[in-house]
Amino acid sequence: MIQERTLPTFDTNSIKISKEEGLILYEDMVLGRLFEDKCAEMYYRGKMFGFVHLYNGQEAVSSGVIKAMRQDEDFVCSTYRDHVHALSAGVPAREVMAELFGKATGCSKGRGGSMHMFSAEHNLLGGYAFVAEGIPVATGAAFQSKYRRESMGNEAADQVTACFFGDGACNNGQFFECLNMATLWKLPIIYVVENNKWAIGMAHERATSEPEIYKKAHAFGMVGVEVDGMDVLAVHSAAQEAVARARAGEGPTLIEALTYRFRGHSLADPDELRDKEEKEYWFSRDPIKQFTAYLTENNLADVAQLEAIDQKIEKLIAEAVEFATGSPEPGADELYRYIFAED
Repeated sequence: MIQERTLPTFDTNSIKISKEEGLILYEDMVLGRLFEDKCAEMYYRGKMFGFVHLYNGQEAVSSGVIKAMRQDEDFVCSTYRDHVHALSAGVPAREVMAELFGKATGCSKGRGGSMHMFSAEHNLLGGYAFVAEGIPVATGAAFQSKYRRESMGNEAADQVTACFFGDGACNNGQFFECLNMATLWKLPIIYVVENNKWAIGMAHERATSEPEIYKKAHAFGMVGVEVDGMDVLAVHSAAQEAVARARAGEGPTLIEALTYRFRGHSLADPDELRDKEEKEYWFSRDPIKQFTAYLTENNLADVAQLEAIDQKIEKLIAEAVEFATGSPEPGADELYRYIFAED
């Protein structure tokens, strides 16, 4: 077992969230968890094909960041582990499930599958199969917001972009090039590193000369923040500060969220490389269980309310599977659609 980093502490007394805010975060995390559990079931039943990378364990990062943004206005750019980012961004569960089934009713019209979720309606800029491929796309989205506001005089163009990627992407050239560019131009973007310790089977500490990724921001004069990625309140608080900074024209932020995936790299991964002790340590820090305790202990919700949300989400996901199962596959006559810009 590789030595664990000391997780940053977060004083929950330093913030105050309303009951409504707490339940929004809880419902979004539960939606992500139960949706991914259902994906695993459907994959093993032969309803999904290709690689499917699940997000279990990392829900506090997606919910904490995206729920600090304006839904359908701000931009979200994902990776190949993109289902839950899509859900947090507001893409309906049935459209995400239909996409995983390869159906025409999916958010990418059945052409993207697990790794290429996209929704123009919800400003989801896509999932990307190549490591670090989404970073330049997100940087471009942030540039157009700034350009429209400052060069074209559109005061309403104050959108912020959140760019998600893993620890493995931080050794790629796009990461360094885009951080440099974003700082020079003070782009309204948040770079969110979901450091789950493993790039497939390569331990992060073995692959990089500086394992503390947030420190790399300082080389560019960028704000770098380290957060406990298993604590949704810690992530949410850091994201709110970063969003406010970006919207005020003060430039980008690099957030390194220390998190952990509860399953293998993909559903084809037997997950035999990680030590049992390491997994048990992180399982004990389940973000949903921790936040459930926070909500009940602070009288923001009782057990009955949370169970009602769980049941609501289970019904929603069951309906999503039914919708996906009954949806048509893309027709052969549409084989060449969505290739050129005019469509």
